[in-house]
Amino acid sequence: MDTVVHKADARGTANHGWLQSFHSFSFANFHDPSRMNFGALRVLNDDTVAAGMGFGKHRHEDMEIISIPLFGDLEHKDSMNNTTVIKEGDIQVMSAGSGVYHSEYNKSKNSEVQFLQIWILPKERGVTPRYDQSTLPKGVLKNNWYQIVSPNKNDQGVWIHQDAWFSIAEFDPGLEKDYRLHDSKNGVYLFILEGDIMCNDRALHRRDAIGLWNTDQVTIETVKQSKILLIEVPMSF
Repeated sequence: MDTVVHKADARGTANHGWLQSFHSFSFANFHDPSRMNFGALRVLNDDTVAAGMGFGKHRHEDMEIISIPLFGDLEHKDSMNNTTVIKEGDIQVMSAGSGVYHSEYNKSKNSEVQFLQIWILPKERGVTPRYDQSTLPKGVLKNNWYQIVSPNKNDQGVWIHQDAWFSIAEFDPGLEKDYRLHDSKNGVYLFILEGDIMCNDRALHRRDAIGLWNTDQVTIETVKQSKILLIEVPMSF
């Protein structure tokens, strides 16, 4: 098994006043040749947007963009005529494909919004742009890996143009949990949203991450109440 650890305080940072962003991988003015991607996982930004502020209309192409709100309400508008508001418990995907414009704003005029913006490199270029979202049923994360993204249109959660699977879980302390990969050629990137865990003899805390590959299974042990995002992606494609 091979591993890479990304500590929370080693992430790139950007503070624009209205936006506080932490970059797990090279992005904008943060450039680290050793942190360009983890397989098909290209961007994992941990963003906090001030009340009433946001990202104006801008273009994307040939990227699978997944947004996961952690707190507050995020308003999305795009050139496919979608206007939606997503909040904690929602999962949003936009396949940029041949090209799409969108904007993202904090819907609230009184409180901030926090969300993860994740980019996955697609296995197909130039696809027709598409938008989708889903909402987690109540209670499904309790001590359970719950799938939220897959490559399969009829599977649980939303789907993307890549052989990648996302899961989220909320684990009680003192548990040992396994995750078996869908493909042994894939890798797993664990992002600790909250709590403390052990993985591959490494202590990981809030907003730390660990990537593991050349294995068909990963095991975590929870030290404190923890919430974890798991991203399984191809390491070569």
